[in-house]
Amino acid sequence: MHSGNIALESAFGIVMTIFPIVLAAMVVLCLIRAIRGPRIADRIVAINMMGTMTMVIIAILAVKMDEGYLVDICIIYAMISFLAVTLLTKVYMGVYAERKKKEEEESHDSTTVD
Repeated sequence: MHSGNIALESAFGIVMTIFPIVLAAMVVLCLIRAIRGPRIADRIVAINMMGTMTMVIIAILAVKMDEGYLVDICIIYAMISFLAVTLLTKVYMGVYAERKKKEEEESHDSTTVD
C-alpha cells in the first residue's frame, strides 16, 4: 500500500500482523474441538473451519508480503480442504447408515421373538 498516508499504512501493517495471530489461536481452538468432539459432526465442522481459517491466513500473508504465488497456494489448499471435508462427510454418512440399518435389524429381530 503506497498511498502516502503514513498513519494509515502503519495501522494496516499492524492489523495485517495481528489478524493471522488471532486466526492461528482460533485454529488451535478448532483443533481442540476436533479432538474432543463430542459428535463426529462437530469434528467435521471443526476441521472445515480450520481449513477455512488457514486459507484466510494464507490470503492475508499474500497481501502483507505482496507475493502472488501465495494466492495460488491458497486456491490449491481450498480444493484439498473441500475434498477432505467431502470425503469425511461421505465416510461418516456411510458409517451412520450402516449403524442405523443394524439398529433396525436388531429392533426387528427383537419384535419377532416376542
